[in-house]
Amino acid sequence: MSRHGFSAFGCLLSTAFCLLLLPGCMGYMVGNRTLYPPDIRTVYVPMFDSTSFRRGLGEEITEAVVKQIELKTPFKVVNTPDADSILSGKLIADTKGVLVKPPTDEQRLIQLNYRVEVSWLDRRGDQIRQTQSLPIPDSMVLIDQPTNYVPEVGQSISTATMQTVNNLAEQIVSLMEAPW
Repeated sequence: MSRHGFSAFGCLLSTAFCLLLLPGCMGYMVGNRTLYPPDIRTVYVPMFDSTSFRRGLGEEITEAVVKQIELKTPFKVVNTPDADSILSGKLIADTKGVLVKPPTDEQRLIQLNYRVEVSWLDRRGDQIRQTQSLPIPDSMVLIDQPTNYVPEVGQSISTATMQTVNNLAEQIVSLMEAPW
């Protein structure tokens, strides 16, 4: 065989090999789009309700959730309830407790905890994420996010709130992933 004949034969052989493998790979997808429901393109996130006495907490959570959706998912957040889906939530608990209190009565280690009720529905009002393994109503999921902070080393309620809100937003957005 000549040099050109071998390269043409090799090209033909590799093309045939690829064509044989192609049908076996038809069900697989690649990229972060595969982690999320394929029929959802847009998400409407109304302002999270809040039962907390701390002002602006619902707004902070909503803003953090919107940023996480835009950052980590293929979804586009829109300002209209006519979107493909609606992700809504409500802050139902905002607690702060002292974990370590020495005899000097100073607060050494404090825990901040937020509990949020989240619901993700499609246009028809059907739940998108299935949660049969959780013993709660089908239309909602409860998420707790505790954060510890130490005032002695310069941490404050503001930094703990920011960390808690961001961690909570990450948890909420991770719930939007399709089940494996």
